[in-house]
Amino acid sequence: MKPILNFDQLTTHLQTLQLRKRVAVVCASDAHTEYAVARALEEGIADFLMVGDGAITEKYPALKKFPDRVTVIPVDDPDEAAREAVRLVRAGRADILMKGLINTDNLLRVILDKEQGLLPAGKVLTHLAAVKIPSYDKLLFVSDAAVIPRPTLQQRIEMIWYAIRACRHFGIAQPRISLIHCTEKVSPKFPHSLDYVNIVELAEAGEFGDVIIDGPLDVKTSCEKHSGDIKGIASPINGEADVLIFPNIESGNAFYKTVSLFCHADMAGLLQGTVCPVVVPSRSDSGLSKYYSLAMACLTC
Repeated sequence: MKPILNFDQLTTHLQTLQLRKRVAVVCASDAHTEYAVARALEEGIADFLMVGDGAITEKYPALKKFPDRVTVIPVDDPDEAAREAVRLVRAGRADILMKGLINTDNLLRVILDKEQGLLPAGKVLTHLAAVKIPSYDKLLFVSDAAVIPRPTLQQRIEMIWYAIRACRHFGIAQPRISLIHCTEKVSPKFPHSLDYVNIVELAEAGEFGDVIIDGPLDVKTSCEKHSGDIKGIASPINGEADVLIFPNIESGNAFYKTVSLFCHADMAGLLQGTVCPVVVPSRSDSGLSKYYSLAMACLTC
């Protein structure tokens, strides 16, 4: 499989698989979610269980074009709609969970329920984004921009595993994973830089399989070989990072929103660690971003 370098290629690849995923959508009562659902129906990559508004197909006629692929499950209360969508996943009736117009905290409360939720005991919940920046020649995966404030060493290792698995789905045979810091120097003042040393040692010992992991590195050195050459930094990443692992949620979130706003990057993102991919877009995400997130979920589940 050739690497998937952008989101158009992602859609094309999903179409060649001819295997539609089943998506449970919670409270899809907004135009951007409707766009994502309608686009996925048109592209033929997914079928939908619309949990919430019983009149959703009347409000969004585009969904009525696919009566055999859209099932409406009327549930008036948003929290109960979330519980019903999670039950559909647990019963094997849905492969993916997607957030619509419901408060993220309310949805996460149901997902994280110890008895009836979607996060297995011992698993780490985190967020993985894929971004296509116009000036970069391939997709760039980013973690964590949304969930873990200060990852521990073990949480960071799990984040790396999730990123590796996603890269494999995207056809990246040997992912290049850069551990991001403001400098290339290790210092006790920044405990995450000490974690990076341990992670690189694990990678060199073969713990993560066929991957390249290096750090600490800054973003520019990770993604532009010329910057590393000027600084005299010899890194196996070689300015061609596939994955950026950020030290904390502030830096990851700032990067994610900066490239979206100022670089006009195409964006996708999923929760990781759950029994199925969970699409939890921000209220400010565009319909296109929600569609790309949905497509990413269809590929990785």
